Amino acid sequence: MFQAEKSQELIDKAAQLVEQATRSGADRCDAVVARGQSSSVSVRLGKVEGTDASESDSFSLRVFVGRRVASVSANAGIDAAELADRAVSMARVSPEDPYATLADPQDIAKSYDDLDLFDPTQVSSEELTDAALAMEAAALDVEGVTNSSGAGASAGMGGMVLVTSDGFSGSYVGSRFGRSVSVIAGEGTGMERDYAFDSRLFYADLDDVETIGREAGMRTVKRLNPRKADTGANVTVVLDPRVARGFVGHLAGAINGAAVARKTSFLRDMMGKAVMKPGMLVTDDPQIIRGPASRPFDGEGVRGERLNMVEDGVLQSWFLSTSTARELGLKTNGRGVRSGSNVTPGSTNLALEPGMVSAEELIGSVESGFYVTEVIGQGVNMITGEYSRGASGFWIENGELAHPVSEVTIASNLKDMFMNATPASDIDRKYGTASPTVAIEGMTLAGK
Repeated sequence: MFQAEKSQELIDKAAQLVEQATRSGADRCDAVVARGQSSSVSVRLGKVEGTDASESDSFSLRVFVGRRVASVSANAGIDAAELADRAVSMARVSPEDPYATLADPQDIAKSYDDLDLFDPTQVSSEELTDAALAMEAAALDVEGVTNSSGAGASAGMGGMVLVTSDGFSGSYVGSRFGRSVSVIAGEGTGMERDYAFDSRLFYADLDDVETIGREAGMRTVKRLNPRKADTGANVTVVLDPRVARGFVGHLAGAINGAAVARKTSFLRDMMGKAVMKPGMLVTDDPQIIRGPASRPFDGEGVRGERLNMVEDGVLQSWFLSTSTARELGLKTNGRGVRSGSNVTPGSTNLALEPGMVSAEELIGSVESGFYVTEVIGQGVNMITGEYSRGASGFWIENGELAHPVSEVTIASNLKDMFMNATPASDIDRKYGTASPTVAIEGMTLAGK
């Protein structure tokens, strides 16, 4: 069935749910259909280890009776009248929620753009298998690689249909293709592991399998024969873009309106204040054509616009959905993320915008420091900002990567880390959270 025909069919079903819920006594309501389809293949040492394929359309109905709210979910074979009656009955006996509501009618999108998020390319299981096998073979061909942890390739799509009793009706769908491989170098207690991967909306944009395989092999071999670093304070730590994306993700969590409302964010009192160096810019934009986390409207039917979350180092905005905004006495900025019938705020295409110097120049400016390629553990307290994680990477001496380092811990407070961060210019925007290489001054390193 053509994509447009399938979307219209689901919109019609969602509209029936909304109409039935209104007849059953709901004051306001919305219906959402979460769409999903995926296939994947995993291999190891030249043999297929697993294949998977799935497809689903999951319906959720949310109803409001006064300030009382309830929601129910069902599969595609729903009975609209039965589901609506059940939801309204549940709402009538639910406790009042002063903040839960649909988006205000004046906030919902009257129209929205086609952001070119869907690639109709069909990838067969044979093609996925061939890609995974070729990636693994390319990685194993790298001198020093001794074993494989496996490789995989995937293709799929996901999207949303939303209909509300206030007149919004819309849908969108996005595709996603992925490739990954992980290998091992060395023997016995000297083994090291690393990986490489790529993920894109459009199949033709994927890195080729040989490139991904070679990258995984080279990254792994470079980690052989690591040393421990000396314990010290005031260490300059440089985050590889992979790790830096996680660092920016911590900022996203701290400026999420839900965390601010719950008082579980270490930045909850920092609106309008400096949280980064002057000149630093963090953006969030759901309207990027072919953006990895783009969406024409959010989980409540509100069109989100580009926001400067941090501008010139000063915190400017929280991520807000309607209910979270109401709780904080603010207005939604179209960052509602739908999970079934629940709506919580979240980021879209989030980016720590690049600086003026290259990654090589940034590393070259460090006389002695630590270049981090991997962090492990969950030692991040989002209430206080305390940060302590195991790390591995390479020691920097006189502006050069000197030798691999492992079994160390880096620690600081995220407030200080954000204030002492300097970005390079090497940003890659193919992921929903994007960051260049980032240098952070003044961290503590626990080693030997």
